[in-house]
Amino acid sequence: MSTAFLTMPPTLPSHSIRCSSSSLSFQPNTAKPQPFILPKSTSLSLQFREKILCLETLGVDSGKVLSRNPSLCTSSLQSLHSIISFLRSKGIHHKDMPRIFGMCPRILTSDVEADIDPVFHFLSNELWVPENQFRRVINKCPRLLSVGVDAQLKPALDYLKRIGFRNLKALAYQDPILLVSSVERTLIPKLKYLESIGFQGKDAVGMVLRCPGLFTFSIENNFEPKFGYFEMEMKGRRLDELRGFPQYFAFSLEKRIKPRHRKVVWSGVEMGLPVMLKSTDDEFHNLIRQGRV
Repeated sequence: MSTAFLTMPPTLPSHSIRCSSSSLSFQPNTAKPQPFILPKSTSLSLQFREKILCLETLGVDSGKVLSRNPSLCTSSLQSLHSIISFLRSKGIHHKDMPRIFGMCPRILTSDVEADIDPVFHFLSNELWVPENQFRRVINKCPRLLSVGVDAQLKPALDYLKRIGFRNLKALAYQDPILLVSSVERTLIPKLKYLESIGFQGKDAVGMVLRCPGLFTFSIENNFEPKFGYFEMEMKGRRLDELRGFPQYFAFSLEKRIKPRHRKVVWSGVEMGLPVMLKSTDDEFHNLIRQGRV
């Protein structure tokens, strides 16, 4: 942050802010605006104003990040500048920061050396991400910056490699969200669910390797209703179809699966799941009209 920026007269955003050690809320201007409560120390008060100005200048919604990370109220201005400067040194652009900080306000009070820098070492040493691609990976999954390397990233990577993930490039650039997913609470339960509906362990693993997105789907809101429809309405179809086409669970039940399946049933055309769901609307309707796949 430039010296010119730091010497700007401290101002507040257009909305009033109330900040205390236990709560923080933003209230719009009204006929009787709520007073702005600052820390008792004048120097801290000025630092807090500067932090607000810094965030607003970046395009960050200060109200949102402060309400989700109240520790920002008492963190130092220098710490905030250090975090921003470090991220920029790693290739993160100014325009990326509103989304990154908005999604993960915790980053704003992280320690650069202890918390943030190890993430970039992990990307470089474990996933072989070159420095000029750091921005791509972080923008894909900002949460990478808000979880611990030893507590989360390494255990997740070890588990994914153990079950058969070999393409580290794809993991870094396409599915980094898997690295911030809990092994015990998210990844393992998805495999156990697939086993519970009839797939053998090796088949369940094969399905998530072909369609890693399965690890991100909700059991209650995705797997159960879609498998329920497959089991109850798509009578005559075998589990082998799902094993060979796990992408079935990635399609909308109401907007894709149900309407297309009903048209197939009505037409009497035999059609496999991949063709039924992956074809464009024009292709699908042509197949129905022709009465063949």
